[in-house]
Amino acid sequence: MVNSMDLNGLARGISLRPATSSDKYFINTLYRSTRDDLRLIDGDEDFVETLIEQQCHAQTLGYENMFPHAFYFIVEKQQQSIGRVTLDFSDDAVHLIDIAFIPEARNKGYGESVLRALQLAAAKSCSSLILSVHQANWTAKKLYKKLGFKIDGFYPPYERMVWYPTTKEMMA
Repeated sequence: MVNSMDLNGLARGISLRPATSSDKYFINTLYRSTRDDLRLIDGDEDFVETLIEQQCHAQTLGYENMFPHAFYFIVEKQQQSIGRVTLDFSDDAVHLIDIAFIPEARNKGYGESVLRALQLAAAKSCSSLILSVHQANWTAKKLYKKLGFKIDGFYPPYERMVWYPTTKEMMA
């Protein structure tokens, strides 16, 4: 079902492809770029870098345990890796486990483009799109609300949000 995710609705030059073992360095570098919060810890640089590495490993193991059938994609712009998307498919829902972009690709509309394409794909399979967002991530929550996601539950420090396709979207 998911050999390629070159979905309709993606912005020009943006595509998704399955992640491979050769993407490990990019994925680790991307993860490190998302953990500025850990860089605020009062400790020497080696300690902080080791902690970030351990957190990256823990996230990988956590995803593998919680979502053993997940699909991992690399977001590319004109064949340059700019982000990643992790998805899990069930009978009635697409679960967006993780989406992240390199700093240079943030706030340029790429995330919105990917989310809209995922919504289109979910609608075509009559599925909802589910995600979790940190309660303090106001930028992401604003985007998700703009795209029609509704808060479905609170699991501090996260909120679960769900998007349901309309009949019109399912017929498109």
